[in-house]
Amino acid sequence: MVGSIEVKGTPYLNGTTQNHNGLEEKLDEFRRVLGKADGDLLRIVGVGAGAWGSVFAALLQDSYGQFREKIQIRIWRRPGRAVDRVTSERLFEVINSREDVLRRLIRRCAYLKYVEARLGDRTLYADEILKDGFCLNMIDTPLCPLKVVTNLQEAVWDADIVVNGLPSTETREVFEEISEYWKERISMPIIISLAKGIEAAFDPVPHIITPTQMISRATGAPLENILYLGGPNIASEIYNKEYANARICGAEKWRIPVAKFLRQPHFIVWDNSDLVTHEVMGGLKNVYAIGAGMVAALTNESATSKSVYFAHCTSEMIFITHLLTKEPEKLAGPLLADTYVTLLKGRNAWYGQMIAKEKLSLDMGDSFTGKGMIQGVSAVGAFYELLSQSSLNVQHPDENKPVAPAELCPILKTLYKILIKREQQPRAILQALRDENSNDPRDRIEIAQTHAFYRPSLLGQP
Repeated sequence: MVGSIEVKGTPYLNGTTQNHNGLEEKLDEFRRVLGKADGDLLRIVGVGAGAWGSVFAALLQDSYGQFREKIQIRIWRRPGRAVDRVTSERLFEVINSREDVLRRLIRRCAYLKYVEARLGDRTLYADEILKDGFCLNMIDTPLCPLKVVTNLQEAVWDADIVVNGLPSTETREVFEEISEYWKERISMPIIISLAKGIEAAFDPVPHIITPTQMISRATGAPLENILYLGGPNIASEIYNKEYANARICGAEKWRIPVAKFLRQPHFIVWDNSDLVTHEVMGGLKNVYAIGAGMVAALTNESATSKSVYFAHCTSEMIFITHLLTKEPEKLAGPLLADTYVTLLKGRNAWYGQMIAKEKLSLDMGDSFTGKGMIQGVSAVGAFYELLSQSSLNVQHPDENKPVAPAELCPILKTLYKILIKREQQPRAILQALRDENSNDPRDRIEIAQTHAFYRPSLLGQP
């Protein structure tokens, strides 16, 4: 009988069983920084419930949810997204493999609906299972129960901190709606964006638009209130307390206290002032992760071929960073670390593999159940179209003539032809590596280091 199961194991962390370990003091300090009076809840809401957005909310809930009179942590997602039968069956397997989760659902009288969904007698919805701690994009990693809101106005109108967990492709639209609910606000909240992706704009000059810029323009929030959090992380591993680190970037006023508030023993958060460049780099590595997945699939996981690809793609990324920032050396470590983990286990590399194996087609779009949005696809288009502009021309080192920066990035160019123009098949990525006329990756790095390529206008700077 279900009701007679004896459960052993580690107590489930849902924000009520942890020792304080200085957490309350850290929360009180953060509340003081924000000017919160006694009895006035610190309200944090996540907007968007993908894997990273859900894990971020769950980490906060696990740490601070026990202090119910001081903090409220909620997450918004759209209602009405049905969970398909295959996912429901897998969800049932996950529940029954985890005694702590099974016990919790029984205690909450929530287990029966998963039995009914497994049998096909009931349809589950994404917002419904999220309340029980299951993110649709990451069902193999149960989270703590979350407070879920499906009405966007209710979620954000009085929030002190808003966490953007939306894909970059959805950020502008949702925050334009949010701006309607903030018209009567006296002061803007702190906004932490987790989104990695960019858009290209060409008027008045070619430049990049990042999610934080989209948010600022949509809501009128000052950029000093908007932070970017990114790093070499896989969401499920962070929640399972694998050691990880991240950087929160933005104005000193908020990034330093927020970094301290977010820091945990297994999740170290550093702070940095360079918001936009780190944000752009977070989008850039997704581009090359797709190519890495293709190479892995097409070469039967050849370590040699993958290392050749890594040499070429990192040289292109280093070249591009010299266009974007005056001091690119400062980005080398964070960019390579983020690229490395994305190539190993990210959704963009998975997508590249599935495309190369013909298990997915380009006509299926770039959003998939269990994975979420493949943001590298739109980033390929944005970076290539931006770096193809003649106004950004650089001097070709061998031919001694001006060329668009994209012409010195054969992998980026090939990915554009495969994914956006659809002129070539995935196997073309291997030809881009084997082209006898291509530069040694070392030469591309040397070109970048010895020429004045910096284009501040790309990031909207004079």
